[in-house]
Amino acid sequence: MNPNEASTVNPQERNDHLAATLRTLRNERGWSLDRAARETGVSKAMLGQIERGESSPTVATLWKIATGFATSLSTFLEPVPPAAEGGHLFRSADALRTQPGNGGMLVAPLFPYEARFGFEVFELTLPPGYERLSEAHEPGVTESVLVVRGTMEVLVEESWIALGEGEAVRFPADRPHGYRNPSAEPAVFHNLIHYARTPDPTRSI
Repeated sequence: MNPNEASTVNPQERNDHLAATLRTLRNERGWSLDRAARETGVSKAMLGQIERGESSPTVATLWKIATGFATSLSTFLEPVPPAAEGGHLFRSADALRTQPGNGGMLVAPLFPYEARFGFEVFELTLPPGYERLSEAHEPGVTESVLVVRGTMEVLVEESWIALGEGEAVRFPADRPHGYRNPSAEPAVFHNLIHYARTPDPTRSI
């Protein structure tokens, strides 16, 4: 595939995909909005707005929903892209980079989750002064962070670890963690999220 052929998903298409995916997952489980709210910790009103395409939730909210449904974060961002003939898949961060929700963090889902691989890969951009604290993901999830530009800090086991360009850390993400950029320049990093098992669409956690 030629780099110029990389597809771009606009915000409305993303909202439509998110709405359809949430409805599908909820219907597969036979969950009411009340049940989905209990499982995810996201309000019934917010879930309803998302399903109607009236809300662009933050990454933190999407993570809550993904954890409650025992599925991957990228499931809600875009469909799995088809591989080209021969099995290779070209992706362009410039074409995929968007700002879901507020806060200014940019997200590019380079390789959405596929069960046969068990992981997803994102490019994330943290603006100067940005900080995000993340709740624990589902059991067994690990994250690998590799800084490609700038400097940042990662919260692991209640301690902030400073990372510069070319430095990386892997940590269990099934406990509270976080990311921040205390510098005056944007920080760009790749985040590989590995799931210990294939998400089960019938599982309640």
